[in-house]
Amino acid sequence: MKNRPLIGINADYRATAKGRTPHSYMQSGYYDCLLSAGALPVIIPPLTKEHDLAPILDRLDGVYLTGGDDLDPKKMGLAPHPSVTVMSERRENADRLLIKLVQQRRMPVLGVGLGMQQLNVVNGGGIYLHLPEDLPRSIPHRDPQGGVHRHTVVMEPGTRMEEIYGPGEIRVNSYHHQGVRKLAPNFRVGAVAPDGLIEAFEGKDPGWWVVGVQWHPENEGNISLDMQLIEAFTEAAAMSHSAPALAKVG
Repeated sequence: MKNRPLIGINADYRATAKGRTPHSYMQSGYYDCLLSAGALPVIIPPLTKEHDLAPILDRLDGVYLTGGDDLDPKKMGLAPHPSVTVMSERRENADRLLIKLVQQRRMPVLGVGLGMQQLNVVNGGGIYLHLPEDLPRSIPHRDPQGGVHRHTVVMEPGTRMEEIYGPGEIRVNSYHHQGVRKLAPNFRVGAVAPDGLIEAFEGKDPGWWVVGVQWHPENEGNISLDMQLIEAFTEAAAMSHSAPALAKVG
């Protein structure tokens, strides 16, 4: 790719044992898949102040929202649940701010796993806290032993997802116990599981490239890496990169 776009990736944040310093980290697949698609990855730390985060976004062409632990039910007006592993408050606050600023700027954004659910919630949608209880007749969406689990998803006709993958179905990895209950009003369904659960959504606004997927396209290794979605996202960021610099920083 001649003009390599800069794509930011939000880092996780974890507290450690007592007396040890908390740390940020991310799985290597997130930045390796972007490198393979011709982008240059930039790690975004969990910043909770707009005046710290905005100058970074001024220099980026897109944002990749990563997976992680669960959103805090209390912040969504829901009761706690024993299956929920709540992410750190700092990360959740930082991610919510990041999504707000990305949406304001109409930056190309891809959310995977938790990132998909965050996009939906911040934009006014809702989630199932625990699929085995909320949808007891649904298909399995993760291996209870923590192993690799896969199932099919079907593309919705006339969507960006169908443009990327073609009509019909594909097989994807599946590690989640939560899912989209109510889709935010500015999104539309892009793909569904056999049980009807939303597995992908995309923006209705043609001026904003935004896609959320429940699976992890970066998590398959070099042999079966899901590069179709990553390449489409990188291409959208590259188009943003080609826009005049002054337009990006206002």
